Amino acid sequence: MSPVTATRALSRRAAALIATAALAATGLATVPAPAAAVTAPATAPAAAVADTGPPVRVNQLGYLPDGPKRATVVSSATAPLTWQLRTAAGTTVASGTTAVHGADTASGDSTHLVDFSSYTGSGTGFTLTVDGQVSYPFDIAAGLYDGLRADAMSFFYQQRSGIAIDPALAGAAYARPAGHLGVAPNKGDTSVPCQAGVCDYALDVRGGWYDAGDQGKYVVNGGIATWQLVNSFERAQRQGTAAAAGDSTLRVPERGNGVPDVLDEARWELDFLMRMQVPAGKPLAGMAFHKIHDAQWTGLPTRPDQDGQQRELHAPSTAATLNLAATTAQCARVYAPYDAAFAARCLDAAKRAWAAAKADPNVLAPGSDSTGGGAYDDAQVGDEFYWAAAELFATTGESQYRDAVTSSPFHSGPADAFWWGGTATLGRITLATVPGVALPADDLARLRASLVTAADGYLATMAGQGYAVPFGADGYVWGSNSSVANDAVTIAVAYELTGQKRYRDGALESLDYLLGRNALNRSYVTGYGEHASENEHHRFWAHENDASLPHPPAGSFAGGPNSGLQDPVAQAQLAGCAPAKCYVDDIGSYSTNEVAINWNAPLAWLAAFAADQGGSRPRPAPRAVADPAAVTVAEGSSATVGIRLSAAPAQDVTVAVARASGDPDLSVAAGASLVFTPANWATAQQVRIAAAQDADAANGTASFSVGGPGVDGTAFTATEADDDGVPPTAPCAVVYHVDSAWNGGFTATVTVRNTGRATVAGWTLGWTFPGDQRITNAWNATAAQSGAAVTAGDAGWNGTLAPGGTASFGFQASSASGAGTAPTAFTLNGAACG
Repeated sequence: MSPVTATRALSRRAAALIATAALAATGLATVPAPAAAVTAPATAPAAAVADTGPPVRVNQLGYLPDGPKRATVVSSATAPLTWQLRTAAGTTVASGTTAVHGADTASGDSTHLVDFSSYTGSGTGFTLTVDGQVSYPFDIAAGLYDGLRADAMSFFYQQRSGIAIDPALAGAAYARPAGHLGVAPNKGDTSVPCQAGVCDYALDVRGGWYDAGDQGKYVVNGGIATWQLVNSFERAQRQGTAAAAGDSTLRVPERGNGVPDVLDEARWELDFLMRMQVPAGKPLAGMAFHKIHDAQWTGLPTRPDQDGQQRELHAPSTAATLNLAATTAQCARVYAPYDAAFAARCLDAAKRAWAAAKADPNVLAPGSDSTGGGAYDDAQVGDEFYWAAAELFATTGESQYRDAVTSSPFHSGPADAFWWGGTATLGRITLATVPGVALPADDLARLRASLVTAADGYLATMAGQGYAVPFGADGYVWGSNSSVANDAVTIAVAYELTGQKRYRDGALESLDYLLGRNALNRSYVTGYGEHASENEHHRFWAHENDASLPHPPAGSFAGGPNSGLQDPVAQAQLAGCAPAKCYVDDIGSYSTNEVAINWNAPLAWLAAFAADQGGSRPRPAPRAVADPAAVTVAEGSSATVGIRLSAAPAQDVTVAVARASGDPDLSVAAGASLVFTPANWATAQQVRIAAAQDADAANGTASFSVGGPGVDGTAFTATEADDDGVPPTAPCAVVYHVDSAWNGGFTATVTVRNTGRATVAGWTLGWTFPGDQRITNAWNATAAQSGAAVTAGDAGWNGTLAPGGTASFGFQASSASGAGTAPTAFTLNGAACG
């Protein structure tokens, strides 16, 4: 089922129908200087639009050497046809016969299927010939998707507001001055007033990404797009491929700053999203304004710095507020290793947004607010509450967010298709994949199974079609290509959870559709494929309207077939089209051919996933994980260590646990052989370590190995806590570090280390501030303050401190003297620390 209904998609651009029709009829537009004459979009006869090239439909970019290689042939033949795979030199390297599929409902085509997956060679300029008909050329290469990963991400840099686009990064044709900074003729985004009756102040909401072909900025669209970029990095971290998305890997101005470039790009939007939060002391403080855009629809073309319209803030909404809470909670988790102060600011924004949304849960954006920009109305925000709670819980472990997760009806329901107006599955993906989420094992298993079940449904739908699309004939609505990409993300998540090759194949085969194996024989990604879209609806990338302006850059993703035909160009050229063919590459067809950040985001996610497959590179072996990595065992007693895998194995694996060296009094009493399957790999299995009673007074230590065939090994240590009078050591040590300070407050990180011999199960750290410091919020701990005395308790998931183990938490505090004097004495569970 498509994540967007035709009715909901229409509400996004309701006013545009009249506005764009008027522009097309009159030729009126705002044109950057120097300007060429602007003409109305052409309305070619339908026969020209329907020219789909050769009947052999392939991924026009190509295929991975060890990936699926399938093609579709349009033919009414009832018997199989012969096919040949040929190199650029014309040499036949594989051959066979087609499988007759028959009618494809969404396109009206009679189809055959070709599967040449058994060919694992590589090269450029391959073609597939079927019954004498030759496909567009394509490559087979391990690095096939590396360029698309970079270009799909470059789209976001070029959509940035409030910064000049550098020709050295984007290319000379795409360079432009900064837009909407208040430089004439811009009114600018540095001091934007509200619509009449909404508020009596102005905000600096500069930055962020322009949403689509227009130059509005919408929190709900920015939310899902930001989440997908950051989530793609989280996925790469878990899979050991994050270096490909690291610093200096993308064309962004922040390259070389020590932060992964994908996070630099997402931060441009995160900063904007936080600027959209209603300031303290104002009505609805903590909520987020729904959107900011021009008072009226701008003409086509209009370069951003040449937009002279007044910009307006539109009323806050609960949906926007929860998008802010979710994305900034994710930010706090992912950015902490790179910029602790920014992560703390994100978490503060997230918590304030959550509290504001809970206080005003039904502030809904109206569908009628569509003058000058899309309405993005959403009458049901329970899914956003679930998503935000999931992100906050995964980041903080706090019980209030866990309770919001587990009490939500979305927690126990199926995983459904996601889009900007339906975000529950985003929260489900976070809970199912982020390490350390403190949910019961059976709850996590059910969440993961729901995602796998959804992926199975998509695969079944693909298998029943001539073009392998994950939704049926009713799914071709506004932005249908983003639906394909989003569904493919779920399929790829199922691959991470299970390791089963069919999910990898399904995600890659979804890219085949987007890159040319479809009813129109068209790549919907500019610059990728022999027959690719190049006239997407955009106010600056508008070559079709003004030859002095560029086509969209490589990596721009067209919205795709939309049977609703909600623009004049589509209505004139596509009347009577089959759903899968309701698309025209015309700048005026905004309902089939616009670009948008929430369409390029899943394309970038999917391209990064495909690039990480690395062609013939084998999937990394899962790694054994021991928690804790060091355990203390009382003499004559036992203690447990949990063993799990870092990722799903391709098949059942057996992990052996044995003493490798050290004191023979320490031994494996239970759990010496553990079996992990593609379904239970993430559930920790317990190993019991026993310490024999002996007569000596020594605290013996032993090292234990963990590993087996198909598993990268690890080790943990066990130390005997002798009961023969060994004097105790100091139980703890504390490091108190001020991360940043300003006039009136500061943020700090506190790290407590267990320097004792016994595992601490649940901790509370205490200290007394020597000055006027007052904690306002904390993360990774629950903090309370009475006068100058402070107690900080564990967050549940970080409550166990093995000997030598540490836990860190942070807080923000107010203080007239900035950070003031640091405390010097701490207690752990009432005992003084060293």
